[in-house]
Amino acid sequence: MAIVEEKVGKLEEVLSAFIKSVDMEFGRVAVEFTKLYDSQRQTEAEMRAFKDEMRAFKDEMGVFKDEMRAFKDEMRAFKDEMRVFKDEMRASKDEMNKKWGEMANKMGTITEDLTAPSIPRIIQEEFGIEVSDLMIRRKKKLSDGRRKEYDCLAVAGDYVFVNSTKSSLDTRYVNEFIKDIQGFKGFFPEYKENKLIGILATLYVDESLIKYIEKKGLIILAIGDELMDVKNRKGFKPKEW
Repeated sequence: MAIVEEKVGKLEEVLSAFIKSVDMEFGRVAVEFTKLYDSQRQTEAEMRAFKDEMRAFKDEMGVFKDEMRAFKDEMRAFKDEMRVFKDEMRASKDEMNKKWGEMANKMGTITEDLTAPSIPRIIQEEFGIEVSDLMIRRKKKLSDGRRKEYDCLAVAGDYVFVNSTKSSLDTRYVNEFIKDIQGFKGFFPEYKENKLIGILATLYVDESLIKYIEKKGLIILAIGDELMDVKNRKGFKPKEW
């Protein structure tokens, strides 16, 4: 009987140790399973968050694409406007150049219209002789092809007065006019016996330029009380070529 009880006791101890071992293993497995379950739930939550972020990113990209598309349209419209603006500026520049050219031509015409009527009066007042022949824009072409045009020629007595009219003067043009005077009788040999006097005319002339022109022996005319007036100093004697 005692032996049976001893075996039963040992069996109970083995069974108890087994049950305890099973409980421990189950507990460990349960902990690991819980960890795995929690990790899976966290991963799923992160995946959902990632999907939400990707969806938001796609939405933002869609908005960005729309904005870029609108920006491209604006840039295309801006380029078209710039092209139109450049065309308008080019047309405006061409029109302005045309108007400047017309104005320059008109200024030249105005000064000639003012100068020509004044020359006979000035010659009468300064030289006491009457103009017998007044020629406007006198042109001459030689047999060798050379050409020359003078704004105004006035024949009076033994004199021939050669005029050049400019809206503005400088020393360079004064020197060029002197060369024209020196070559005048080569173009008009019919006046080779006449005394030749040069007359420059302009709208306004500075005092310093008057002195320079006088040194060259030329008469200078500019706007005055009676259309064109002589601006040379009192007592000036023009050079005779």
